[in-house]
Amino acid sequence: MSYSVHLDTSFLIRLFITSDKLHKNVIDYLKYFLENDFVLKCSTIALAEYCVKGKLRDLPLQYFRVIPFNTDAAEPTGDFAGYIFSIKEKLTLPNRIIIPNDTKLFAQAFIDSDTKYFITCDIESMKIFSCLKQQFKIHYELIDFNIPPDQYFGYLKLSEL
Repeated sequence: MSYSVHLDTSFLIRLFITSDKLHKNVIDYLKYFLENDFVLKCSTIALAEYCVKGKLRDLPLQYFRVIPFNTDAAEPTGDFAGYIFSIKEKLTLPNRIIIPNDTKLFAQAFIDSDTKYFITCDIESMKIFSCLKQQFKIHYELIDFNIPPDQYFGYLKLSEL
């Protein structure tokens, strides 16, 4: 069985910014996922966010399965967003105006039974995910790519021995 990983906008952005401190982690995760036969899924929502400053033609879309936001994700999105808005006062989400996009992305992964991971480095998004995970039976894990993949997955980098 092959598993899938949903890529957040923050992951896409760092693919090409070689000066970014997380660029190497993103490249290493990408290699790990491809070498281990993960299906890389990317939402049209993440692609639209990426296009605020980037161009689709720059992304390695040949490696991604693009997931459209569709009616099957509408209900869990509404449930997720309703819950987050109901507890928003308890959360520290300064200047967070894209809660609906976070919940849409998480809902798309939620309805996909093959999803094993959602990868991001967005701290505010991680806070939202943490609350959703406590309230709903979310079957996938969130990877913070501030943590290098060898540490997250617990493998040795043989090239560095």
